Amino acid sequence: MRALLQRVRHAKVEVDGRVTGEIGPGLLILVCAMRDDTETQAEKLAARVAKCRIFRDEASKMNRSVLDIGGACLVVSQFTLAADTSTGNRPGFSTAAAPETGERLYLHFSQALRDLGLPVENGEFGADMAVSLLNDGPVTIWMDTADRA
Repeated sequence: MRALLQRVRHAKVEVDGRVTGEIGPGLLILVCAMRDDTETQAEKLAARVAKCRIFRDEASKMNRSVLDIGGACLVVSQFTLAADTSTGNRPGFSTAAAPETGERLYLHFSQALRDLGLPVENGEFGADMAVSLLNDGPVTIWMDTADRA
């Protein structure tokens, strides 16, 4: 699985003018299930995300996790993280999981974060979403559960 973490002061997702998820300080997590990913990988990624020390401590060093600060997570499915741009001008997405698998793993990842004690809000899988955020830092981190070409 792939995830793009953005440390935010606040973030929100809307679908057709309706808010589906909104958080204060924490992480906006754009997540993509890749072909052959499993529930185990979703759980491992969730554990890595929850423990990732990218929030400031008292000395302004990145030493605290979203768990440490009592932050929240806004998880948004984004299959375009699977984009292959190695040839041509149009990205290919053949390495992304099939939609049914992608949705199942996206929801499993979100639940795994909840199971770790984090408040989690979500976007809407497969919808045309409007995502707004105030990036804090800015701090943006890429995570992947496998080494890929």
